[in-house]
Amino acid sequence: MKPIKLSEQNADFFERVYEVVKLIPEGRVTSYGAIANYLGAKRSSRMVGWAMNAAHQHPEIPAHRVVNRLGLLTGKMHFADPDEMEQRLLLEGISVKNDQIQDFKVVYWNPMEELML
Repeated sequence: MKPIKLSEQNADFFERVYEVVKLIPEGRVTSYGAIANYLGAKRSSRMVGWAMNAAHQHPEIPAHRVVNRLGLLTGKMHFADPDEMEQRLLLEGISVKNDQIQDFKVVYWNPMEELML
């Protein structure tokens, strides 16, 4: 995969996103919007998605734990194998059916609450 070139401003935002994503505990997930909101950029969930797309260059970032607000695996096509995102979630005990996390409210991790900002 070809590295994505980022502006300095975007690179800084992406790094802030990655720091939050690294804090998501195993067996939990969060949404693009929740991360954007936590970073004070409430309307930037799409930018968080771009960061997750670029995260595949950094294997230490658990990008599989970030889904859309309904628990859909909308980022799965950015993994090397389209089933990889679901497989990683299953290994962490998260149930997925038809590309949607089951019991989403139970496994949802809200950085605003969990990181007590």
